[in-house]
Parts: sequence; C-alpha cells; structure tokens
Amino acid sequence: MKTTVTMSSRGIITLPSKLRSALQLKADDQLIAEITPEGLLLRPAVTLPIEMYTDARIREFDDSEAELADLWTRKYTVGKRAKRRPRAATR
Repeated sequence: MKTTVTMSSRGIITLPSKLRSALQLKADDQLIAEITPEGLLLRPAVTLPIEMYTDARIREFDDSEAELADLWTRKYTVGKRAKRRPRAATR
C-alpha cells in the first residue's frame, strides 16, 4: 500500500487510518525510522516494559530468597539424615 503523507514544520507526520489499520498501529505505539537506499523506512518497534524496583520490592525479593534458602537447607539436611547408617547399639 502506498500513500502520500505531509510533514509539518515541526517534523510531524500523520499516518492515514488505512495504514494504521493495516499495520494494527494504535496511539503511543513506537516506530523505528531508518534511512535505506530506497528512502525512509518506518517499521513498528518492539518495546518491553521495565520495572523500577522500590526498596519495598527489593526487600520482598530478599525475603523470598531467604525463605527459599531456608527451605533448601531443611530439605538437604533431612535428605542427608535419611542416608546415614544407624549407629550400633552400645552397652
């Protein structure tokens, strides 16, 4: 699909609704603009959200790690005890 778009004095272009629909673009989607031998190429950008960790969230991670370490230690210790040979009875 080819279409003509106009750029404003501020460099803003509006993509016609037919193009947006065909590419399933919606408001606030990001595009990558690239210069190619044929001209300007616009393509959808893949963006992933990032989480900024608060001190409370970091404490949550630390608590979970401590809980997992405790569970692992108990499981490992119980497993070792089960493998020990019983001691001979003393008189």
